[in-house]
Amino acid sequence: MDVAATRSELFARRAQIDLSRQGRDLLKEKRTLLRAAFDRLSARILEATEALEEQCARGRVLLGETVALEGPEPVTSASLAAIGEVEIERRVEHVAGVSLEHVDRSPVRRPATGRGYALASTSARIDAVAEAFEQQVESLLDVVAVELSLRRLADEIAVTTRRVNALEHVLIPRLESERRYIEMVLEEREMEDHVRLLRARGHRDRRREQAAA
Repeated sequence: MDVAATRSELFARRAQIDLSRQGRDLLKEKRTLLRAAFDRLSARILEATEALEEQCARGRVLLGETVALEGPEPVTSASLAAIGEVEIERRVEHVAGVSLEHVDRSPVRRPATGRGYALASTSARIDAVAEAFEQQVESLLDVVAVELSLRRLADEIAVTTRRVNALEHVLIPRLESERRYIEMVLEEREMEDHVRLLRARGHRDRRREQAAA
């Protein structure tokens, strides 16, 4: 092993091991926070996605029935008149260093009198279609922000897990192996020094005995 077996290197390895373990523990705490946020948002987006799918299915059915019963012209005319804008404000929440997106929006759903078309020239079916699609837009905006946050959380969880594994299975074991190697070499040196010292004392005592005789 290409490691200098000295006391200073031994102290350095012990310090590096302690620091690496602290870093691993901090990363594990971070990953726990990220996973909690991921689980919370996953439950939200699952519920929101299911609701959006149901709304889309209902909207398609209503639209198809309305076009079949009233013709495409009134539906197209009402849809053009009902074009509007949605005000969106973006907020960011930070969880363990990850930016989570939040979207605050103005209401999309409007009363029948606020859609821009004349009620006298439309029917309740068109109102129902308009309300269904407005509801879809609201749900879609809610889902988009959560999905973006989930992707960021998933990416950061993956990166953090790789760092934890690198510390836990690569760096820390290597440092511990080097520490054990240095300790073994130093112990052998101490043993050799002790043996040499005993031999030197034995030689000295024999010389004294010979001199005294």
